[in-house]
Amino acid sequence: MLYLIAEYFHFEGLSNLIRYQTFRAGAALMTALTIGLIIGPRFIDMLRVRQGKGQPIREDGPQTHLAKRGTPTMGGLMILVALVISMGVWMDLTNPLVWACIAVTVGFGIIGFFDDYDKVRKASHKGVSGRVRLALEFVVAGIAAYLIVGQVGTDLYVPFLSRHYIPLGPFYYVFAAVVIVGAGNAVNLTDGLDGLATMPVIIAAGAFAIIAYLAGRFDYAHYLGIPHVPGAGELAILCAGIMGAGLAFLWFNAPPAAVFMGDTGSLALGGALGTIAVAAHHEIVLAIVGGLFVLEAVSVIVQVFWFKRTGRRVFRMAPIHHHFEQLGWAEATVVIRFWIVSIVLALLGLATLKVR
Repeated sequence: MLYLIAEYFHFEGLSNLIRYQTFRAGAALMTALTIGLIIGPRFIDMLRVRQGKGQPIREDGPQTHLAKRGTPTMGGLMILVALVISMGVWMDLTNPLVWACIAVTVGFGIIGFFDDYDKVRKASHKGVSGRVRLALEFVVAGIAAYLIVGQVGTDLYVPFLSRHYIPLGPFYYVFAAVVIVGAGNAVNLTDGLDGLATMPVIIAAGAFAIIAYLAGRFDYAHYLGIPHVPGAGELAILCAGIMGAGLAFLWFNAPPAAVFMGDTGSLALGGALGTIAVAAHHEIVLAIVGGLFVLEAVSVIVQVFWFKRTGRRVFRMAPIHHHFEQLGWAEATVVIRFWIVSIVLALLGLATLKVR
């Protein structure tokens, strides 16, 4: 909004900073952070009153988690409020890539909200049917893929190889939707311990803020040999907003958590990361930067597949963060070590920009 106002009135001098993406990225981070910290306590009080017993805790999970009974969920609402306001104030709302990201972030957030609401209402960890939820996610992701393809085309670029790509044609729509839905659900599976998903999302958003900004600049993209995507620089502002909203939520989610983000937040944030990766033509790099999320998702797939075939488990419990808990690692140890892994993977992902 402010960017469009600055463009219309041709601001000059200090106010001209609003027209710079780097300035608006920093402003978006601080805006989302400030809003999140201000509304957080009231949101948590409201959720606690309305939910009563809070998020249902699985009886077959780690026994240490039973002490978390009564902790409210749907904390992702405060993330979405802070993020959407920040986006509306600082982003260029004429950019189709921005609207693709808004569609997924809000759409996945709504789907997650109904899933969380169903769990709280039934006092059960089983919410909306998995098939229904996936179908809705693919509808939203398909709309976003349509908006994105109109701007960036249907080529899949390969990291480590300069200007090499695979022309996917119409299949790219399906591929893009799978990336977006997969990212949303991978982050959702990671959100099982206090702060475990939040910080890796912040780290991944920081990495993609750099990637999106560079992809949006023809000079930098040409120098690095990465695909140039006009308008992608605006997504760096969204990434910064995610970082700010995530940090605000982490303030209240730090152990012992006062609130859980629930599917409302994890689906929205994961979907946003997936959409940004598709829009910036760095889909494969997302699997590196978000490697922790991939590991969590793969651990569940392997566990279910192997148990159905043999009746035995590969891991003591899936997702894999619970496996380490069952090995005797303290929750804080698992969380901090997974944060370290996320930082290393983000650096490896950024290295693909130059190693070509």
